[in-house]
Amino acid sequence: MKRLTAIAALAVVATATACGTTGTTSSGGIYTTIDGAKQIDASAPINPFNPQGSTFVGYDTMSLGWPKNDLMNPDLFYPGLAGSWSATPDQGEVVIHLRPNARWSDGKPVTSKDVRTSIGLAYTQGGSAYTVNAGAAGAAADVVIVDDKTVKITQGANRSNAFLRNVLSTVVVPDHVYGGLLPATFWRTLQDARGTGPAADKAKTEITGLSQKVITFSPRQDVSAGPFVLERVNPGAALLKRNPYFYDAAKIVPDKVKVLNYTGNEQIWNYLVSGKLDSAPFTAVPAAVMARIKATAGNEIRKGYSPVAASMAFNQSRKPYDNAHVRRALAYLIDRGQVTRVASPEAGTPSIATTGIHGSAAKAWLGPGLAGLNPYNVDPAKADQELRAAGMVKRKGQWGFADGKPWQVRLTVPAEFSDWVAAAKSITSQLNDHGIDASVTTSADYTLYLEELASGKLDVGFWLMALGPSPYNIYQRLYGSANGWSLLAGRLTHSPPGKDGNWMGGPEKIGGVNPGELTNRLNLATPEEQKKIVGTLARLTNEQLPVIQLYDYVNTQFVNTSRYTGWPPHDSEALRLPAGVWMQLGMIEKK
Repeated sequence: MKRLTAIAALAVVATATACGTTGTTSSGGIYTTIDGAKQIDASAPINPFNPQGSTFVGYDTMSLGWPKNDLMNPDLFYPGLAGSWSATPDQGEVVIHLRPNARWSDGKPVTSKDVRTSIGLAYTQGGSAYTVNAGAAGAAADVVIVDDKTVKITQGANRSNAFLRNVLSTVVVPDHVYGGLLPATFWRTLQDARGTGPAADKAKTEITGLSQKVITFSPRQDVSAGPFVLERVNPGAALLKRNPYFYDAAKIVPDKVKVLNYTGNEQIWNYLVSGKLDSAPFTAVPAAVMARIKATAGNEIRKGYSPVAASMAFNQSRKPYDNAHVRRALAYLIDRGQVTRVASPEAGTPSIATTGIHGSAAKAWLGPGLAGLNPYNVDPAKADQELRAAGMVKRKGQWGFADGKPWQVRLTVPAEFSDWVAAAKSITSQLNDHGIDASVTTSADYTLYLEELASGKLDVGFWLMALGPSPYNIYQRLYGSANGWSLLAGRLTHSPPGKDGNWMGGPEKIGGVNPGELTNRLNLATPEEQKKIVGTLARLTNEQLPVIQLYDYVNTQFVNTSRYTGWPPHDSEALRLPAGVWMQLGMIEKK
């Protein structure tokens, strides 16, 4: 698959002319990598709120904490700018204690005022814990500066157990640089926005109206609380130098970090084959290219858990995909092992079963219950039984509708996702071998693909799912807005197929069970209750197959030991974090 940003496509257009360096560097050297989150845009402002901003997470952009990506507990974090924190059992109140020696790259201390301003700026962008929608689950209700290094953040009445991790994920910027973006009346306006009626609507508009101002703000220079600070950027690369005021400067080994740009996967492969990169995040790599990468001196691979899976998803408002027998028949005809070997041999494993959960996490969540689910191993005879049960008829070796109309399976994928295209071709070939007229169509890019999905234009497509570790987030992919369920002002509603982004078109209730309602309950449930709900949703998903889970991604990272050592080992919880965080944790050493 092409590189993804927050589960969206990256389209990189710049060339890869490396930044030069001036002067003499010390023994720490220059660490060279790529950014797996976004393209480099030399004209973009040095602003983490800008999607293309010339800032780099873990290097010069800092959060209060860094997620450990535990299989089942999404609240486990490494300290970032927050040295410690505490939360009430219901997460109604979170208290953040900043590191006492945290300072900005201009020497000024990091204070509670910086955190409060950063939260205010986050409100202008919306979402997560910082939304102006009245009654939204998990929204912050108040931000109080206790002292210079302590901030108390309280949750609104409509609680969510995602509150702590959303707060810890807050990106912190300096008030003395960004504070002027917020009007003096901002916090009073925010209080008004939490109400209802015309005054509240006006206040919401004022706050969200600041969004573009915040996004386009362009500081004259980088002011960083991270281990590095931006020195310069051009269309080919960004160069960052050490921040002498970083609170754990003794742990940071490289003198500089060079972030190379790239035009696509092929260029990343060339970087790796030539040994230019000290590390690189997950990139889809065919087996032949992987062999060349492995042959390069110093190159090694680190593999770990990646809470995401690829699936074939159905628009159940379209016949015959409204019939569970048809969906089961297709599951019995698809060899997931073959699909994985063709599509993602190095960075994927065939799904154990369709559960909605990544296979590694499914073992932890479901325990012995996993063995009781239908794996839908390849079985053409069972597929025929299911198709006949759905009223489909086979004539002259081809399956079609009972009224004589032909059945054509049109599987759509974005053209730029190489592994999805390969997987789709493998699937349609297998279906054609069984007398089902199947073919692949492609959307020009991922953005267009998502628009086509949301508008209900597609019959069958590919869908990223199992986005853990939060069970609520996992099942939101199947029983959230894409399938009709939306939570607004604390009230869960279900929209009919084709409305409000409901392209999956599944029924609101299945056998008396409302999966969207159960998913919503995961947001407040205790760990024990969560396991029960997850068990129910996994069984329902396995029986009804709103999607066919094809392969679970493996987080395949690339490192090179020629210049640095101390990399996270296989299956380390740190593997899903940027290399800048590895440095903060003291992992990277000079060879």
